[in-house]
Amino acid sequence: MTSDARNNSTATPLGFARHDHAACVSDGLSAAETRCAEDGLRFTPVRRKVLEILLQEHRALGAYVILDRLREDGFGSQPPVAYRALDFLVNHGLAHKIERLNAFIACAHPDESHNPSFMICRLCDSVAEAQSDPDQSALSDAARATGFQIERTVVEAEGICPGCAKKEDS
Repeated sequence: MTSDARNNSTATPLGFARHDHAACVSDGLSAAETRCAEDGLRFTPVRRKVLEILLQEHRALGAYVILDRLREDGFGSQPPVAYRALDFLVNHGLAHKIERLNAFIACAHPDESHNPSFMICRLCDSVAEAQSDPDQSALSDAARATGFQIERTVVEAEGICPGCAKKEDS
């Protein structure tokens, strides 16, 4: 899948689409390096490795899974190592926290300002990121009517991904 197709908000969400996964990982790392360079941010080796770990799978990973993988690659074994890197990635739009799973996933659109929503497969825990428009939602309408100012929304839908649905149909 090309970078343009990967970032097209109308395309099939990346977590469920067939694509060149090696390109997905390298494109994600390249986008992060570019973003950090442009914004004057330090993309340290541990931050880069955590993002690479997240990019290797399209499922949300918990901090301790990430910490185990960091330890295997010689990056240390203290929880703050993983949490600091995850905080950096989330704060700079390179990763997202999946609240329902208390886990993290690489951002599928790191070079775009966007409002992600997530589809989480309840069978395999794969996660696909899609675009949402909170300004066009019933919640937004209710907030406007009451004078409430929404600062952040998290949209997470649980269901069955196409791969697991095919397995169930077999």
